[in-house]
Amino acid sequence: MNTKTILEILVKMHQKIEEEKDFLTELDNAIADGDHGINMAKGFAVVESKLSQLQEQSIGAVLKTVGMTLVSAVGGSAGPLYGTAFMKAGMVMADKSIMDMNDFLACMKAAVDGVMMRGRSVQGEKTMLDAMIPALNAMEKANSEDLPAKAVVEAGVKAARNGVEYTKTIPATKGRASYIGERSIGHQDPGATSFTYLLDVVAKAL
Repeated sequence: MNTKTILEILVKMHQKIEEEKDFLTELDNAIADGDHGINMAKGFAVVESKLSQLQEQSIGAVLKTVGMTLVSAVGGSAGPLYGTAFMKAGMVMADKSIMDMNDFLACMKAAVDGVMMRGRSVQGEKTMLDAMIPALNAMEKANSEDLPAKAVVEAGVKAARNGVEYTKTIPATKGRASYIGERSIGHQDPGATSFTYLLDVVAKAL
């Protein structure tokens, strides 16, 4: 993938989040503030408004700009967490203008580490990490088996979806959802869901 491809994927990410905005908000309303979908759509709208200025930039610069924009434009915990994920990925790419699968997985690893650090969270606490970590593990495994890039990311999407289902079975112990504790069981995590949407956009773009 080159910078042009990344910019096209970011536009599609905005479209997907816009399509699922009401559902994400509904999920968040059940266990938290009810603003995840609204905030994510707002943030990616601001991201898309900046993309025309980034066509000559490196992939690292693009991802860094996305991250900084999400931090400033997305309310709640999603802004800092997604913003950190994109900024950490941007650091991996630095001045690179081409991203291969090893680069993509390195970006994902940096994003996961960034979210864990920023959110002071681990897998199993009903957060976006419950989709991110299984997705990363599945993609690393698929890549080690020399599967095509699309198949690698599709393996990650499948694992992320399973992670979303898993979040229905556990209580939230982090973030606003932790305030209702056991009553959050039965509800899927909005952050894990939005991450899965974004990864699916990447898979479909390959």
